[in-house]
Amino acid sequence: MYQLRDDEPQYALLNDKTCNEKNRYGKFIQTIEPGSQLQGVSLKINGDSGIGENPNRYKQHGFHFTADNCIGCHACEAACSEKNDNPAHIAFRSVGYIEGGTYPDFKRLNISMACNHCDDPVCLKGCPTRAYTKFAEYGAVLQDPDICFGCGYCTWVCPYNAPQLDPVKGEVSKCNMCVDRLEVGLKPACVAACLGNALNFGVIENTPENRQQAKAEIPGFPRTDITHPNIRFQQTKTLPSEMTRTDNMSLKYHKNHESTKFEPVVDKKKGIKRSWNLRKLRSREDPLVIFTLVSQAVIGAFLMMFIGKLAGIEALQQLTNSSAYLPVIFIMLAIEAFALFLSTMHLGKPHRFYRAFNNLKYSPVSREVAGIAVFFNSLGAHFLASLFDFELAQTAALFFAYAAAISGPIAVYFMYKIYRIEARPYWNHWQVLTAFFGNMLTLGGLLTAIFFVPVFVYSSQPIESLLQLVAILMSLGLLIESIGHFFHARYLNVKGREGSVSYYEQITTFGKTYLLRNCLLGLNLLAVSLLIFISLNPVISLLVWSLLAISVLVVAVTGRAMFYVMVVPTTMPGAFFWKNKGFEEHAIETGLANVVQAGVIADTH
Repeated sequence: MYQLRDDEPQYALLNDKTCNEKNRYGKFIQTIEPGSQLQGVSLKINGDSGIGENPNRYKQHGFHFTADNCIGCHACEAACSEKNDNPAHIAFRSVGYIEGGTYPDFKRLNISMACNHCDDPVCLKGCPTRAYTKFAEYGAVLQDPDICFGCGYCTWVCPYNAPQLDPVKGEVSKCNMCVDRLEVGLKPACVAACLGNALNFGVIENTPENRQQAKAEIPGFPRTDITHPNIRFQQTKTLPSEMTRTDNMSLKYHKNHESTKFEPVVDKKKGIKRSWNLRKLRSREDPLVIFTLVSQAVIGAFLMMFIGKLAGIEALQQLTNSSAYLPVIFIMLAIEAFALFLSTMHLGKPHRFYRAFNNLKYSPVSREVAGIAVFFNSLGAHFLASLFDFELAQTAALFFAYAAAISGPIAVYFMYKIYRIEARPYWNHWQVLTAFFGNMLTLGGLLTAIFFVPVFVYSSQPIESLLQLVAILMSLGLLIESIGHFFHARYLNVKGREGSVSYYEQITTFGKTYLLRNCLLGLNLLAVSLLIFISLNPVISLLVWSLLAISVLVVAVTGRAMFYVMVVPTTMPGAFFWKNKGFEEHAIETGLANVVQAGVIADTH
C-alpha cells in the first residue's frame, strides 16, 4: 500500500463528509449495493492484498478544475509523469490553453485535463482486448497495458485524448486516478502538486471549499453527452466572445449568446489557398488503407463470381467453370493474407493479435476481425474443398462458398461500424458505408476483370460480355460512392463543429488533391457508364480499360488516405509546443524529435 508521510499536508487529504445520491446525469454515485460481493475486494496495489479504509471507497470520484486559478505552470503534468514514470513523449495529464481578445483586454484560459473516468467510458466498450475495467472502487476506469495489443482504437473513440498510445512500447496507458493514493485517503498526485489550487478531487458533484460552481463544461472542453465525464469546472471570469487555439488545429470557440456556451467553429487561420500536400497523405494508418481496400476488393470479386453463377449469368459462369477459377481464388487468398499481415503488423504488439476477439459483445473492432476471419477461412476452405471431385467435397465447397458470400458483406459492415465515432465527426456519417460498399463493388469488379480478361484473351474467348458486367458493377459502386461524398461534404459544411474543420482542411490543405479525386471519380463514373453501352475495338477497349483501372486505383488509394488524415477529433486544446500536431511535424522534420526533452517521437509502429 502507499505509505503516508507523517507530515502529509491537509490539502493533499480527501475530505468528503457528505455526498449526493445521484449525479447530474441521473446515475447513482454509490457504485455498488450495500452488502454486494464486490465490497471488500482488494485492488492488489503493488501486490498488496490490503484494502483501503476510505469511507467513500464505493462512490464515484472525479476531478474539479477551477480554470480561474490555473497559472499554466504544468506542475500537475510533472507530478503525474514522475509518479507514473512516464517518458517525455507521454503525458497522462496535459495543460493546454485558449486565448482571445486584444491588448489591453487579452484573456487566456488554461485547461488541465487527464482521464475523466466517465460514467459511460467509450474506451472500455471500444477496446477489442478488454484491457479496460470500470471499477466499483472510486468509479475508476483503469487500463492494463499488459492486456493491450496497441491498436489505438481507444485513442480514437475518447473525446478527451486520455488514453496514450506509446509508439515505442507499442501499447496504450493512461491516468489511473492514483487509486493507490485514494486507498489511504490522499488526493491524486496532480492535485496535491497544483500550485494555484486549481485542481481538486473528491466524490463527484461535491463542490470543493471556497468554490461556487461545479459546471460540466467550459470553453474548449468537448461535448459531455458522449461519455458523461466525471469532471466539474469553475470558470467565473468574463471571456471574449471568441477564443482561439494556439495549436495548429483550425478551430476556435465562439460564444452562443442564447445558450451562453462556447461552440467550436472553423478558424480559417490557413486562408483559403488550395494545396496538394501529397506527402501529408502518409500516416500511421497506411496499413489500414491497404487492408480496407484489399479486403473490400476481394470480397466484392468473390461475390460477383458467386452470385453471378447462382443467377445463371453466362459470362460469370464461364469464370467459375474455367480452369483459372481455383488459381484466381488462391491469388485472392494470398492478397488478403498480405493485407491481414499488414493490419496485424500495424499493431503495437503484433504477437498479441489473437486478443482481438476478446470483446465481441461491444467492440466493433472485435466484430470486424471476426467477420474478416470467417470470410477468409471460409474462402480458404472453399478453395481446398474445390480441389477434389467427389460429391462430399463439392457439397462442402458450396457450403463454404455460401459462408464466404454471407460473411464478406457482414465484415464490411462491421468495418464501417468501427468508424461511427462521436469523437471523430468527419467519420461519423453514413458516407463511410457508401464508400466501403461502393469500393467493394467497384474494386471487386475491377479485380475480377484484371484476373480473368487475360485468361479469356489467352483462350480466345470473347471478353465483351464480361467487361459489360464489370462496367455495370463498377458504375453502381462509383455512383454509390459519389452520392455519399456529395452528401458528406454538404453535411460537414452545414453541421459545424469539428466536422466543418475537416471540411476546411479538405478544401485547403488537401484542396487540389481533393479536387483531383472528385474530378477523376466523376470521369470514372462517366467512362464506365459509357462502356456499358459502347462496343469498342478489342485493342482500344483494352487500352481504355487499362487507363480506367489506373484511374480507379488512384482515386481509391487517394480517397482512403485522405479519409484517415483529414479527421479532426474532439480533443482538448494543446499548447504552442505541447500536444500540437504542427510542432510535432516540425520537430520530426528538423530532427528536434531526437532530443528527448522535446517530448516528440516519430511513430515506430
